[in-house]
Amino acid sequence: MVQRGDNKCLLGAALLSLCAACTSLPLVPRSAPERWAFTAPWDSRSDASARTHAAQLDAVVLDWIMLDTLTGLPNRPYVDSVSRSLPRATRRLAMVTSYAQDRFHPALIRRLAMDSLALARSAAAIASTARSGGYSGLVIDFEGMTGADTALTREVIGVVARAAHDAGLAPVAVALPASDTVAYPARLFGASVDLLIVMLYDEHWSTSPPGPIASPNWVRRTLALRVQESGANRVMAALPMYGYVWRANQPVAEVISYDEARRMATEAGVALDRDPASSTLHAVRAGPNGWELWVSDAGLVSALEREVAALGVRRLAYWRLGLEDRAVWK
Repeated sequence: MVQRGDNKCLLGAALLSLCAACTSLPLVPRSAPERWAFTAPWDSRSDASARTHAAQLDAVVLDWIMLDTLTGLPNRPYVDSVSRSLPRATRRLAMVTSYAQDRFHPALIRRLAMDSLALARSAAAIASTARSGGYSGLVIDFEGMTGADTALTREVIGVVARAAHDAGLAPVAVALPASDTVAYPARLFGASVDLLIVMLYDEHWSTSPPGPIASPNWVRRTLALRVQESGANRVMAALPMYGYVWRANQPVAEVISYDEARRMATEAGVALDRDPASSTLHAVRAGPNGWELWVSDAGLVSALEREVAALGVRRLAYWRLGLEDRAVWK
């Protein structure tokens, strides 16, 4: 019969043996998030950042394949001068978009959906253009659609994605506005694409009143809806690395970089402080020529990444290279 004191001794010995056994097991590190970044091929700052930091990224979206607003056939208005200087391990992707002449063209997507021959020609030409450009995958960005368009949007994205997959392109992703689950319900695209990129920015946008671009609370709420729709494994969280400045008497805000925001605040003699409610840097210049700016920095990006990780999402993308606070790379 073992006494109570003997029980304690036996338990202690067992725990010591278990600890010793555990120390001999190999450590299994938690995998790092997959990280993509988008370039703006018209901006030399973007190209320079891609060349400098590509080794820290799993993929870079380098080229824009714009669809002709009449025919739906692809155009490449920019020359990709970055691909050849990137590490071989960094995947190169292209973005397919209905954006042209400073706006998206939802009418084009509607017409293609109603014309199966035109849609098939467009999809085949998109795949061929991406292959000839040396890209391994696509990001599809057809913004501006409405809730009444969902079947048409799904049809066009599905045909384009199938043509891309048939041509050996992967992954194929679709960009979804963060909170618009009516026009862009994730469940409609999950069967045809590999990834759903949730654009977690423009909480306040260029024609809205001034405010943060992506506050942690807003990111948590909007991303949680997308995770609930499709599961965390299919989702990529796209985070902002830019700012807006809203100027007095001007209806549209201007996109600015982190460095430009710091310079503006310094020249105006005003503080660029972190707003505690949104974790975003903020500055205001009063007066008839005044302005208000909100800008992303490394502190905000870190806060947003924590929210993303808490929801189980392990893929990140950044919009866009060339405007970022350089501290994000540390």
